[in-house]
Amino acid sequence: MLLIGITGGIGSGKSVVARVFAALGVPVYDSDGRAKWLMAHDPALRARLTAAFGPGTYDAGGQLDRAYLARVAFGDAAQLARLNALVHPRVGEDFAAWASAQAAAGTPYVLKEAALLFEAHIDRSLDAVITVWAPAAVRQARVLRRDPQRSAADVQAIMARQLDDEEKVRRATYVVYNDDSRLVLPQVLALDAAIQRSSEAAEKSLDFS
Repeated sequence: MLLIGITGGIGSGKSVVARVFAALGVPVYDSDGRAKWLMAHDPALRARLTAAFGPGTYDAGGQLDRAYLARVAFGDAAQLARLNALVHPRVGEDFAAWASAQAAAGTPYVLKEAALLFEAHIDRSLDAVITVWAPAAVRQARVLRRDPQRSAADVQAIMARQLDDEEKVRRATYVVYNDDSRLVLPQVLALDAAIQRSSEAAEKSLDFS
């Protein structure tokens, strides 16, 4: 089974593209969503986060206090690195278990969706990466429509923390252009067929019978 990453900057539409793959029957692992779930529910990770960032990490009801964690970690590069060092390995373990189950079911390939796929070096453990690309102006307009509580400065600050789009494209195995001038579905269908062929070729190369 092939492990394929899918990434893109904020507003690129990577989650939309991932949902198209899912509609074709491709299993998709949402790294960001699972990270949030694990931070809220995994006992060992909860204990590590509390030890690292203090009892305010979880409120009186035991719920993760995202606002507190954002204040403590996201404004400090060292604290953010500390947070990532705790969360990313646990997400990696969770993904490995999930992927193992998919492989046992005979799935040709799976997608691992992650916003910071290159930044966190997740690509090193994958067979290929899909980058979803859109121009910065289009991405910013999409985010402002989607998240009215954010300002243009907020969006630009998030973009500045992410790897440059052109570098994401350079590092990618495949690129989906979601710039409102090209249809996404034909690109996804072509990619699905290509990856299916790659999976079949890999399987044949390991067939020693």
